[in-house]
Amino acid sequence: MSVGLVTSAALLGVLAGAGAPPIARRWTGVAGHRAGLAAVGGVACAGLAVALGADPALPAFLLVAAVGLVLAVVDLACLRLPDPLVAAAGLAGFAGLLVAALVAGTPGRLLVALAGAALSFGGYVLLALLPGSRLGFGDVKLAAVLGLPLGWLGWSTLGLGLLLPHLLNGVVVLGLLAARRVRRDTPLPFGPALLAGAWLAALLA
Repeated sequence: MSVGLVTSAALLGVLAGAGAPPIARRWTGVAGHRAGLAAVGGVACAGLAVALGADPALPAFLLVAAVGLVLAVVDLACLRLPDPLVAAAGLAGFAGLLVAALVAGTPGRLLVALAGAALSFGGYVLLALLPGSRLGFGDVKLAAVLGLPLGWLGWSTLGLGLLLPHLLNGVVVLGLLAARRVRRDTPLPFGPALLAGAWLAALLA
């Protein structure tokens, strides 16, 4: 693990976190807290650098994380995952992994990543279509985008990345219900749980 690499990733995350509220304001209409998001971004990107090290795919993960910060802010503020932002995360992830596959000479790994994205998309489509499901198709699209880097890390990491968001969301919902902050029928964002679950799965890969 390179201290310089981790420090550089953390600084990138701080900048991404600080820049997320102004970008998100286009969709939310409200300003966020730059200081808190800067810290979150720094921790998120530093964690990825520690987990992946000198893997040529690290830039792809950092780019997806940077866009993910904006998506989390928007979803928390107005229960939306705008298509342009989701598409930006997907394009950044694919471009980064394509370069990584060419640099490392592992095109097969990119195919597995694409299969991971397809599997995530299909799985979440089925979940969204279940009676009583509260998943939106923004969540489905984001799951597909996150399935791409998770698939790059392997099938076990992909499976963990698909499971953890539901566990994390369940804990948050139970806590909010216990504190009487929400009711059973209160709509809640799922995008932050998707992003956090994918991040944790990458750390545990």
